[in-house]
Amino acid sequence: MIYLDYAATTPMSAESLEVFNHVNQHYFGNSRSLHDIGTSSQQLLETCRSEMAAMIKGKKEGIYFTSGGSESNYLAIRSLLDGNREKGNHIITTRTEHSSIHHLIGQLEDAGYHVTFLEVDHNGLISLQQLKEEIREETCLVSIHHANSETGIIQPLEAVGKILHEKNILFHSDTVQTFGKIPIDVEKLRLSSLSISSHKIYGPKGVGALYIDPYLSWKSQYAGASHERGMRPGTVNVPGIAAFTAAAQSLHANMKIIRAKHESLRGAFFEKLKQHWLPVHIEAEQANTLPHIIGLRLKGLEGQYVMLECNRRQIAISTGSACQVGSQEPSRTMLATGKSAEEAREFIRISFGKDTSLKELDIAVTALKEIVEETYG
Repeated sequence: MIYLDYAATTPMSAESLEVFNHVNQHYFGNSRSLHDIGTSSQQLLETCRSEMAAMIKGKKEGIYFTSGGSESNYLAIRSLLDGNREKGNHIITTRTEHSSIHHLIGQLEDAGYHVTFLEVDHNGLISLQQLKEEIREETCLVSIHHANSETGIIQPLEAVGKILHEKNILFHSDTVQTFGKIPIDVEKLRLSSLSISSHKIYGPKGVGALYIDPYLSWKSQYAGASHERGMRPGTVNVPGIAAFTAAAQSLHANMKIIRAKHESLRGAFFEKLKQHWLPVHIEAEQANTLPHIIGLRLKGLEGQYVMLECNRRQIAISTGSACQVGSQEPSRTMLATGKSAEEAREFIRISFGKDTSLKELDIAVTALKEIVEETYG
């Protein structure tokens, strides 16, 4: 089967799997145990923490390992808000955030926080001018994702960070889709916190990380938690974290090469779509996006139908974020960018991986052509 859904999840890389197996066998001790086997696990854990921090130009003390991106988003935002209640009760975000943040924001509204949702343009970009205008005296936190998981559009985080830093406002970003794909510098972006997921970068599932600026106050969401300096309970998954770190190191080292490959594949894919005169609309085609994520719509064809027809032809694509699939609701991202509910339901996503080939994309385009022809004759 041809897999073109890498923005949803990735297979474990050979490097990651090798480290996972080795650490499971030789560093199986509880990192909190005081004997030598536990100490070895703790030392490896701290090495991983240092390595992860270096890849985002952050400080080792700011890295906390979690079960994945969704938990990282939850813990970062909740912990910072509870640790900085004096800052106010107004939050600014967008309607195009990942579902983990979208649902958390709803909970915070129910708890008494006031929320402002920034508008986005037809590409999905926020307006810096609107951000400035929406900031209040009681604005305590802004959460804006680095890149959208459905269209790949990249938000201007550096400019946002500069605005918020001047106002002393907490700034969180979901960087799950961008970590390992484009450089991230927490100091340059002025981020208070960010989230990362292992399974998006060829590491194991059930592992992630969050970063919180060590100079900021935060409050644990788990009373009495002793692991990860009180951030969360439960025995730390050292083998998973080591495998996650190995996957991150490999991807980080090859970032420029893989990005260049994806840019080439993206251009070739667009060219092949045009050659076949397919009734296709590509989202954010001319904007600054992650090259491996392509959001598109086949006019008049529901995305779920196209996805199932591709699956029948042994090609795996998606209709958007895997965390929202099955909801039957039109894509929030598409609606936010001005699409009608009918247009939003046409949305499909194709996303490349480090081993995706031009031949696979040729087959995918042929499949889309067949689906259109079978539908319209």
